Amino acid sequence: MEKIIMSDNVNDYEVKLINVCKSFEGQKIFDNLNIEFMKNKISIILGPSGCGKTTLLNIISGIEKADTGKIIFSDNNISYIFQEDRLIPWLTAYENIAFVLKSYMEKKEMDDIINKYLVMVKLKEHKDKLPAKLSGGMKRRVALARAFAHKNRLLLMDEPFKGLDFELKKSIIEEFLQIWSEDKRTVIIVTHDIEEAKLLGDKIYYL
Repeated sequence: MEKIIMSDNVNDYEVKLINVCKSFEGQKIFDNLNIEFMKNKISIILGPSGCGKTTLLNIISGIEKADTGKIIFSDNNISYIFQEDRLIPWLTAYENIAFVLKSYMEKKEMDDIINKYLVMVKLKEHKDKLPAKLSGGMKRRVALARAFAHKNRLLLMDEPFKGLDFELKKSIIEEFLQIWSEDKRTVIIVTHDIEEAKLLGDKIYYL
């Protein structure tokens, strides 16, 4: 599979897949898949379990390789929110966010950015707590803050609100949309929830 990074000024899409094919153990998942994800929009990949939604995100991120085809990026600086929170258990909420920033940011800039997003997700007063001391919703919000704090153009989210009760899911989605409206970037979200897709998506692709 060929991966190409194009200039920002060339097109209106962030990611474009051309004739992408992928099989597992002889079972065809994608057969000449062609799809574009537009810049600074929220695109939803909707469909039932097992249809290849996560596989598609993993191919875009580079975690998995397509058998054949081409992927064109405007910029392949990517953050990925997985189905699991994947917080480092011995680091505080603040330190979990700092972990992805400290390699390329000065401390003052890093502190300002982390505090900005902790305020946005309403966790400033919990910044010194370890993940074990945070609720499921709080851990989701730390993961969200960490992804937005990282200087990426493309944010991939795999069932990011899975397992949350209705009211908590609604609250976190509202927080996510507020953050995104202030700091727009390209987002691709995988979900099997139609209402969630309608609430979040500028464009919905059904697999």
